[in-house]
This record gives sequence, structure tokens and C-alpha cells, in this order.
Amino acid sequence: MIEDKTDFEKVVDFGNLYQAYLKSKSGKGFSKSSQKFQVLALDGIHQIKRKLETKTYQVSKYNEFIIYEPKERVIKACSFVDKIVQHSLCDNVLIPRLNKEFIQTNYAGQIGKGTLYGLDCLKAQMYLAYQKYGYDCWIIKADVSKFFYNINHDILKDILKYFIENKEVYWLCEKFIDSTEGVGLPLGNQVSQVFALLYLSVLDHFITGELGVKYYGRYMDDFYLIVQNKEYAKWCLAAIYEFVYSLGLELNSKTQVIPFKNGIKFCGFHTYVTSGGKVIRKLKNENKHAAKKKFKKMVGLVRCGKLSKEKFYESYNAWKNHISHGNCVKLGYEMDRYVEELFGK
Repeated sequence: MIEDKTDFEKVVDFGNLYQAYLKSKSGKGFSKSSQKFQVLALDGIHQIKRKLETKTYQVSKYNEFIIYEPKERVIKACSFVDKIVQHSLCDNVLIPRLNKEFIQTNYAGQIGKGTLYGLDCLKAQMYLAYQKYGYDCWIIKADVSKFFYNINHDILKDILKYFIENKEVYWLCEKFIDSTEGVGLPLGNQVSQVFALLYLSVLDHFITGELGVKYYGRYMDDFYLIVQNKEYAKWCLAAIYEFVYSLGLELNSKTQVIPFKNGIKFCGFHTYVTSGGKVIRKLKNENKHAAKKKFKKMVGLVRCGKLSKEKFYESYNAWKNHISHGNCVKLGYEMDRYVEELFGK
């Protein structure tokens, strides 16, 4: 459990708040809110410290805007002051404490993990499952529908109570949870990311503990299970539907039970095992088509002078590096020719 009093002292410690300020202004040096704060930064940090200690701190109104890539989402950006408080809360208390509760195959939002780590774990799990069960095993591929928008505040608070004894830390967590009405957490906030990781970690423990599933992994709202046969897969899925419902959530209609030989589409790649036991990782077809569309648009911007060729190749080479983590040599050559043709037109 989080130690009483000392953890809130970590949050309001001037040195920790100052470090949180430095992290918050990183890359934000020219935003109006950060510029205004930086004029009298030390005084501003003292004010934050005082408001937290006297429990007069209030979360400011969010700045809402829409992003369209990779899909349309409403982002609620917090104020510069709230960002500082979130950094101090998360970096000094929540992350060090709650990370201990996450299973190894919870891949998102943690140092040393991420999509590549998740793909490597999946590759190892598929190899082990094939060695043990052959093509007889089955896969559950599931997705929580509109996860961030449907997180229940009361359920989240109950989960937090289990891990947080310090009333002051819990009070501050409540401030951020209740900063929006109804259900859901605001996208684009550090504390929302941590709360979301914790919210579904109870599902991780249910699947790996109560159901006893050995080959399992999750990246945010997207997860998979590999089990020994179809009947057990159906039984597990029924139990998961019920458990997810108890969290105030629902599984996406794309959720399905599929034969092991079909492989898994996860974290942008299609991973499958050949009849000879070799694990192959290919870029998903939809991601390949999206990349072609993106680069065609970018070449158009280069042609009309709105984007430099250097910036284009910076993005293109980053994509090439991404696909290098899969069995995508042929795709790389294919895309090189495609880009050459685009510039040659």
C-alpha cells in the first residue's frame, strides 16, 4: 500500500514540483499558458504547492480539439498548471506504486515496454503455444469498445482505494477523475493514461489468474488469448464478457474466436506460425494501404512546396525502420519503388 502522508509530501515537495514544471514545459516553450507561467515560475510553483497543501486546488477547464489520425478523437488538453500537478502526482507516486501491480504482458504506457515489446512477447507466446498444442490451439482476439469514453468513475475510485491509503493522494486523484462529468476520462492527459492502465489491469489479473490463461497480452484496449482448444476459448470469452460488463464496459463487435493457424493481428502487424513452426510477422494490409495513401499525400505537399523533401524522407525512413521489425523486406523494396514513381511523375 502507499505509505500514509509521505506520498502526498512527495507530490507537494517543491523540488518535485519544479522537476514536474521542467517536464511540462519541454516542447511547450512557446505556448501561451506556459510562457505566462514561466515569467514568474518559482512563484507559480509556490502557489501550486500552497493550493495543494490547503486543499484549495481545482482542476481548470480543458482545452478541447479534434484529431483525425490515426482516427477521429476528441482530445481534452489540461492547463499548464494541471500538467505540472499531474507530472508530480504520476512520476513521484502513482507510476512507481502502480507499475508493480501490472502484469508483464500489459504492454502500454510503461518504460521499457510498448508495441515492439508486445510484438516480441506475442512471437514468443505463439512459438511456445505451437510447440505445446500445435495447430489445435485457438485464439481469442478482443477489443474493448470506446474504452476511454466509458470508464466508470465510481468503479475507478473503488479500484484506486484498494491501492491508495493516503487520503490526500486519493483526494487529488478524485479531483482529476471528477474533472469531467458522467463516464469516461479525458484523452491527452498523463493521469488518464495511468488510471486507464490500472482500470483494465484487473481484467489482466482475472484472465491470467482466475481463468489461468498462460498466453495472454494486452495493449491498452486491444488484447489476445491463446488457449488449448476451441471449447475452452468459448468458455473463456463468455467469462470475459461478463467480467468486462461488471466494469461498465463492452467488447467490440470485432471480438472473435479464431483458429491458431489464422494468426493474430496485433499492434499493426499480422503474426502467424507456419506449418514448419516458424513465426512470421507481416505488416497488416490495411496499414500498408494507409501508408501508401499517406506518402502519396506527402509527396503532393512536397511538389507544391508545403513540405521539404528532407521532412518527407524523415517520415518515410521512420516508417521503414518500423516495418524492419517484421518480415517485410519485400514490402520495403515495393514501397521504395512506389515512392520513386511518385516523385518521378
